[in-house]
Order: sequence, then structure tokens, then C-alpha cells
Amino acid sequence: MAKVAFLGLGVMGYPMAGHLQAKGHEVTVYNRTTAKAEAWVKEHGGAMAPTPREAAEGADFVMTCVGNDDDLRGVCTGADGAFAGMADGAILVDHTTVSAAVTRELAAIAAGGDLGYVDAPISGGQAGAENGALSVMCGGPQEAFDMAAPVIDAYAKICRRLGDTGAGQITKMCNQIAIAGLVQGLSEALHFAQAAGMDGEQVVEVISQGAAGSWQMQNRYKTMLAGEYEHGFAVDWMRKDLGICLDTADEIGASLPVTALVDQFYKDVQKMGGGRWDTSSLLKRLKLPE
Repeated sequence: MAKVAFLGLGVMGYPMAGHLQAKGHEVTVYNRTTAKAEAWVKEHGGAMAPTPREAAEGADFVMTCVGNDDDLRGVCTGADGAFAGMADGAILVDHTTVSAAVTRELAAIAAGGDLGYVDAPISGGQAGAENGALSVMCGGPQEAFDMAAPVIDAYAKICRRLGDTGAGQITKMCNQIAIAGLVQGLSEALHFAQAAGMDGEQVVEVISQGAAGSWQMQNRYKTMLAGEYEHGFAVDWMRKDLGICLDTADEIGASLPVTALVDQFYKDVQKMGGGRWDTSSLLKRLKLPE
């Protein structure tokens, strides 16, 4: 069992930290909104700290799960950042979806302070976090990964090292690129079925058993047909992630025409007031014929 600091108690981090505590790790949490940390301690036990530095003091591992590049820098660096509180040999495991550039930047700072660093973005949504069944894609030194993997296992269905620093983030970009196309395709299929006067549920029950089947189809088609979009990863966060994908594509010379198009479709959803709807809300922008 390890002493762990967990920084960031959003819809993913809150249950992830809970799994660590339930597995017997000694967990101290930090959250920008103190009330969330207080609620977590009341529910799960453990401890809370007023700053990332104080949460990280004496920790073997520091897990971060925050919003974006700037948020990650904020909890890692500076006088009150986690790096300032971590002892030599401690390992920071970042579960945030951020750019590979900020990952390399922070990993270099960590290495200069005799700290380990593993970029470990996650996939599986809120349900995956709550059920302890996340896909964790990691980059970083083999030794640091080998030490962190048994702790990550508390909330992972699969945890795999894909390469050196930044490889986890690149893999997460692949994940988001694939999801963008899948959700748009599913939205168009459901829209088409409805426009043709078909029963969408019956159509999906059949096509989901063939080559068209996917996690998105299996888990989202019913709520999409019901016009319910409060069940997963928010559009605002998806646009953040797709922006990272598109910026990185420019850097490495990759072509992402479908991703760029779907990103603009999500922009349409934001204009409809759906920034906090889940990503399956792409169906919402498709209008049935009068």
C-alpha cells in the first residue's frame, strides 16, 4: 500500500481517488473547491490538504486529474505546487488530457528534481471511473511506470505503457480522434433512421450486432434517441481535446479532416447552449425534415 496524493476531484477524479482509498492506500486529496474535498473525505475517509504542495508532502505517488494545460501547471509548479512538496523519488502520475508539449515540459522539471513522471490519460468516461474500469494509456520511463502501475490498478481495466514521455497523451489523442468520428457517424445513422420513419431502437438492436457495433452505439443510442445528454464527457472538454489533436496534427504533419469537421459541429452544439451536454449531443444539431 502507498501514500498517495490525489489532486482534482471532478467527475473522474472523485471516484478514482475513492477507489485508491478503498484499496487500502493512504489518500490525501486536494481540490480547488474545498467543499468537494470535504465531501470526499466525509464519504471515503482519508485526508484533505489546502494546497497541492501540502497534499504531496510525504506522498509516494501524486495523481493529478484536472482540466487543461494551465490547470496542470498550476497544481504542479510554484511555491504551492505539488513538485515543491514531493520528496526525492516520488512519482507524479498525470491523468489529465493535456498537450504532449506541457507533458514534456513538466516531466523535465520533475526529472531535474529527482522525481518520476508518468503521463497517464484515461478513457472510459464517468461510468468507467465509478466502476474502476478505466483504460489508462501511459508514457514515461519504464521504471516509473512499473512502480506506478500497481497503484493505478485500483481504477484500471487496462493500464499499458506505450512509450517514452508524451506517448500516453498521443495515444489519448488517437482515442479522441476515433470517438469524434464514431459519434458523428452514430448521430447521422439515428437521424437517418428517424427521417425514414424507422424505429431507431430496433435498427440499432440489429446493426449493433454487426460491423457497425461500437461502445458508443451500445452505451449511448437510447439516451440519444430520448434526447438526454447528461451522461458523459462534456462538449466543452471534447473541444479542448480536439483542439490539442488538431494543433498536434499541424506539428507532426498529420491530416485530420474528419476531426476538424466534427470539431466545428461541436462548436455548433456550444452555440445551441450545449457546452455541458455530453458528446453524444451531436444528434441534437441534425434536424428532421418538416
